[in-house]
Amino acid sequence: MLENLFKLKEHGTTVRTEVVAGFTTFLTMAYIIFVNPAILSETGMDRGAVFVATCLAAAIGCFVMGILANYPVAQAPGMGLNAFFTYTVVLQMGHTWQVALAAVFLSGLCFILLSVLKIREWIINSIPVSLRTGISAGIGLFLALIALQNAGIVVAHPATLVAMGDITAFAPAMAALGFFLTIGLVHRGIKGAVMIAILIVTGLGVVFGNVAFQGVVSMPPSIAPTFMQMDFSGAMEVGLISIVFAFLFVDLFDTAGTLVGVAQRADLLDKDGKLPRLNRALLADSTATSVGAMLGTSNTTSYIESIAGVAEGGRTGLTAVVVGILFLAALFLSPLAGMVPAYATAGALFYVAILMMSGLVSVNWRDLTEAAPVVVVCLLMPLTYSIASGIGLGFISYCAVKLFSGKGREVHIGVWVLAALFFLKFVLL
Repeated sequence: MLENLFKLKEHGTTVRTEVVAGFTTFLTMAYIIFVNPAILSETGMDRGAVFVATCLAAAIGCFVMGILANYPVAQAPGMGLNAFFTYTVVLQMGHTWQVALAAVFLSGLCFILLSVLKIREWIINSIPVSLRTGISAGIGLFLALIALQNAGIVVAHPATLVAMGDITAFAPAMAALGFFLTIGLVHRGIKGAVMIAILIVTGLGVVFGNVAFQGVVSMPPSIAPTFMQMDFSGAMEVGLISIVFAFLFVDLFDTAGTLVGVAQRADLLDKDGKLPRLNRALLADSTATSVGAMLGTSNTTSYIESIAGVAEGGRTGLTAVVVGILFLAALFLSPLAGMVPAYATAGALFYVAILMMSGLVSVNWRDLTEAAPVVVVCLLMPLTYSIASGIGLGFISYCAVKLFSGKGREVHIGVWVLAALFFLKFVLL
């Protein structure tokens, strides 16, 4: 049955290899079951329900990706997208988390439509690589700022807006330790490095009486507080259109980039350098996003950590299915997830920020018309505390810089359209 479903021999792999690859991928991305509930709960969502939604959405995404597309790519609620959900849509713009979930659901439907109609290629090809790189790096810097805030290393200041907190206090010290442990373990090639660092810091919090021990294993908490709680009446407001677009935009490029990156490492691209069954993979991602919104979590996306499983020999969807099974097993770790403090996940956020900023090396810094918009996006995302604002200002600045530099004809019509829409949003809404 497994041979017929996943074509193991054709891909030169075995069941044992795929299972080992699945375990490896899960260990490298399991930190999301701790980090995602911690971030989304700041909107007022029930932490236990978000934990269950995170595990279920990840499992469903992995199953659909593995069975429908037959790729060793794992899925789970995405970092960056959960920050946008919490800190921009809810805490900054003032929308309820129910409205935000409805926006996620609609972005998933739009993603499905784009995949079916094959408009995705036009959108991806219209956006310059430098701007895509800047958006990813900007989200990384935004996550870094959130991590420093959660750790108490950066605090508010009435005169300078931000200042350094008391780094000798327990929380900042533990956050720094978690970050150092993460980098050290990753450098040594330890599987599950991020999760191990989170658990060690949480354990130290228990030892020093800063965290109350609640147990490790129990039956999963109820998902009722977040299940089908989407508020579509609020999501249909004109001001929410840009929010739906931002969810869609970030998810689209994050997923496409991850799929190509993993496929290259697994040697799954065809002779033209394209990814077979790409629309199926994108359909799996978008379906998981819509289902995840119904369960009560932000956008589900493909994880670049899947490369860890590919490095262990994973070549088929069986790897993703194994990851999905492990996410279901993780449902019984809710007490452990519930007692992880914000400072314990700060190191993980900072580590993810580093990964997201690594693409800046590919920017042509000698061409100011390419480099300047990248810097605009990177700086304004964290400084405006808004991923959507950073993306919008990035598009506008890209078009303006090219226009005033006499290179307006180099800009794709799609970028002009998007820049105009963002400009109207800033002026009218």
